[in-house]
Amino acid sequence: MYSRFLGWLAVVVGSISFLSLSLSSSLASGQKTEPQSMRSPEPDILVRGAWSSASDSVTPLPEGGSVTNNVFHNQYFGMTYTLPTGWTEEYKGPPPSDSGRYVLAEIAPAGRYKEPIPGSILITAEDMFFTPLPVANALELTDYMKDHLQADYKVELPLTEVKIASHTFHFFGYVSPAAKLHWYVAATEIRCHAVEIVLTSRDTKLLESMITDMNKMKLPEEASPTAGAGEGTVPVCIKDYARDKNLTARVDPVFTEHRFNSVPVRIIIDREGKVKHIHFLSAFPDQATTITDALRQWKFKPYLQDGKPVEVETGIMFERAPHAIGHPSGNGASE
Repeated sequence: MYSRFLGWLAVVVGSISFLSLSLSSSLASGQKTEPQSMRSPEPDILVRGAWSSASDSVTPLPEGGSVTNNVFHNQYFGMTYTLPTGWTEEYKGPPPSDSGRYVLAEIAPAGRYKEPIPGSILITAEDMFFTPLPVANALELTDYMKDHLQADYKVELPLTEVKIASHTFHFFGYVSPAAKLHWYVAATEIRCHAVEIVLTSRDTKLLESMITDMNKMKLPEEASPTAGAGEGTVPVCIKDYARDKNLTARVDPVFTEHRFNSVPVRIIIDREGKVKHIHFLSAFPDQATTITDALRQWKFKPYLQDGKPVEVETGIMFERAPHAIGHPSGNGASE
């Protein structure tokens, strides 16, 4: 079957957050289930009061995608995807987790609870700055997923590199023999995220047609592992750039409240080395204010590409702050 499918695929296209077995059984039987997008993605736990936020409302955010007129558009990832006819996004996903896991869209046929669901589309992103998984890119993520399936799932289509919408994707398929459900997983890298599209159905022909439709997606031009040219609205993406060797001025935030959550932050540094944008994946309001005040005083050496200064996007994890003012040891940023 795989060789036949690969032949078809070559002609046509030329977070681990697996769906639970209970959902699989419900899909197979048409039974109602609680919408996946209404639950926080396990094993992440959202700290009450901690939420995603940003220093401005203009700069696109990873979680800022939406479906309008049957088209999913995410400006941050430069992604446009036309939904299959009669399909819709009924529920918004949860906020990003503190490990950088995003549910960008959950798509299924309209009226999904009135009859057995023919299939579903889940679009997610894994932040390579903050992921706790031992992976550094989309290939390693899909390979990890493939090797860590639960015992009742079986690999059906081995991991393969394919071109979809002129972008390199890493693709594999797995199946639940008990539920008779198939999953096709395709992941690519955009701006230091592994963007995944997970297709689910009992009908493999439907899945193949959905892969074909993915060719109609619009994605940013594939550049390099950093997936950013440093020009226009897309900065160069560099992990762990906020190190002392790249800084000329740094002020650490001093927290006044007893908090035990880490605070993951993505920042964009302008061509002059100043922090121009701050995106909190998960932070209490007082933490966001304190960290923002501190980051506004940081100054980086301009990053040069081909001899010219360019913008840089990087991530910083501000660790747990169990101490109040006067004990800065618990307030620093990890490097």
